[in-house]
Formats: sequence, structure tokens, C-alpha cells
Amino acid sequence: MAHEVRAVVAREKGQPVSVETILVPDPGPGEALVRVQACGVCHTDLHYREGGINDDFPFLLGHEAAGVVESVGPDVEDLAAGDFAILNWRAVCGTCRACRRGQPWYCFSTHNATQKMTLADGTALSPALGIGAFAQKTLVAAGQCTKVDPRARPEAAGLLGCGVMAGFGAAVNTGGIGRGQSIAVIGCGGVGVAAIAGAKLAGASTIIGVDIDPRKLATAERMGATHTVDSRDVDPVEAIRELTGGHGADVVVEAVGRPETYKQAFYARDLAGTLVQVGVPTPGMTIELPLIELFGRGGALRSSWYGDCLPSRDFPMLIDLYLQGRFDLDAFVSETIGIDDVEAAFEKMHRGEVLRSVVVL
Repeated sequence: MAHEVRAVVAREKGQPVSVETILVPDPGPGEALVRVQACGVCHTDLHYREGGINDDFPFLLGHEAAGVVESVGPDVEDLAAGDFAILNWRAVCGTCRACRRGQPWYCFSTHNATQKMTLADGTALSPALGIGAFAQKTLVAAGQCTKVDPRARPEAAGLLGCGVMAGFGAAVNTGGIGRGQSIAVIGCGGVGVAAIAGAKLAGASTIIGVDIDPRKLATAERMGATHTVDSRDVDPVEAIRELTGGHGADVVVEAVGRPETYKQAFYARDLAGTLVQVGVPTPGMTIELPLIELFGRGGALRSSWYGDCLPSRDFPMLIDLYLQGRFDLDAFVSETIGIDDVEAAFEKMHRGEVLRSVVVL
């Protein structure tokens, strides 16, 4: 039986989204039907609407979500109706070459639901990141449901499904920031601020937030930055060096996704320091760096996919820290909105007015 639910759909490139009735099938083998409780409005959804991911319109938007499992397919054993879960977009396969060598966070064969959700006329929808959670219900692969403590607020918990996990993991998992080390984060939006919060939790001694928006810098300070740099007024590379004894930071997280900020991150590292790129560039962007600098500065240049997280390991751990009062997920929730307000939330996000607008369903 198909379930008729309201959902946010992007029908055409660059056009405003619409709220429409869609059809969600009952779960088949390996699938789960989830009643979505909350879903964050992420830049990735806007990238889908703008055609920046691919052209498989119409898209069912939303992916940063938490909810309650309503039913599961006949062969699903580790998930049951009533389970509270955060949805993840990297359900690991367990059998690819990355999984076999003990690095499942790099899984090269993640999976999604097999059946299609559709518009009322039968047109197949492309769910954002294989989830599609700006909807009252969604169909996902059972492995995309990560069970966590149901005491967590869905509005906060769902943010681990993308942005917060991406930023936290960029600093902690990919960058390996640790006690007494220094870190600079270039770009203090939701992902960048999550990297700052992660660095604070990991015990970094010097945490530098860099941005051109004073509002974002103020948020960075509230979330754990020990210093902030307004790069409209000063050279961020020189400022970071000055704040780190003239050396540069041990880890620099680039959370913007532009060639200019990547170069800043590259030169703001200490010798043998680590650069982590978590900002998502557009396909046409290129960068040029002197090869002697790549060799001579040493260290590591790394990209961070989903914060190099393993949802089954990291989501429950971070929810436990949240419930203990040690990781403030609530601070990332700028406002809660209805399903009809997503287009307006895109505008607020573009203007830098919010960390996260969260749709409550």
C-alpha cells in the first residue's frame, strides 16, 4: 500500500520548491519506512534545487533528519517499528574493498532504498542523498537508520545526519585534532561551527574561527572559538600565524569550498600540518599551487567525506554526549519551521541569518 504524504519537491533547476502530495511505498526487502519528525535545511538541498548535484529532477529534498521507524521489510533484523533513528546517507555495505580493509567510513558501495517514491501521477522522485526527508514519511534502506537514545530531541538529533557530523568529523576524525593542539576553521557556517565545537570537545588549546560575517564569528565564539579573525579586514594567513606563535595551525579546516579559501588554509598550516577540506566546491573550480610548496611544507592535504564518520559508531556516541550536556546540539537549531517554509529558509540560509532552520513535521 502506498502512503500519501506531503513533501517538498524541486521540479525544475533554479525554481522555487513546492509542497506536493507524494506516494511512499511500504518497505520491501532491506528497506524501512520512517515517520519523519524533524529535518534540517542544509546547503546541500539548495545545491540540489540549483542543479549543482545532478539533473535528475524532480528531487525530493531533505536529508538531515530524525524520526521513528514505522515498519520494516521482511528480512530486516536489527531495526523494528518504534525505533528512534537518525537517518544517514552512507549506509555501509560491509563487503567492498574499503569495508574489508577495516575502513567502512570510506565505503565505496553505500546503498539506498530500491523502490521509488513518486509524485501523484507516478513520476519517480530522486531523493536528496538517497533520503528525501522533507516529507511526513520517507522510504530508506534499513542501514540508513541509525538507532539512538529516544530521549534526544528530534530537532537536534537530526542535525547529526549531515552538517554537524560533517564539521565535527572534519576536525576530529579526518583532522585528528587532539589535546593541546591548534586548529583554524575557515568558514563559520553550520559545518564550520561544528568543527569548532568538535575541536573544543577534543581538547584543542587554540581554536581560531575565520569568516567575513561578524554574526558568524560571534557564533563561533559561543561554540568554542578562542580567537576569531574577520578576513575582510586582515590577511587570515598572517593572523592565524600570529595567533600560533608564528608557525601556523596544526590543523586547518576549509569549510567554504572555494579555491581562495583553500589556498589560505594551505598556507595557514604549520609545517607538516594538516589541511582538511570539507567545504564542497562546484564542478568547474580549479586550483594551482607551486609543486615545491606541496613538497616543502609536508603534512597532509585531506578531503573529508561526511566527516569520515561511521554512523553506527559516531551518532550514538554524540547523542550520549548531548544528553550528558557535553555537546550542545540545541545550539545549532536557530529556528523551527513548518514544511511550507522551506523556500523562505533557503533565503535565510543564503543571507547567513541562521545556523539551521529545522522543519518539524
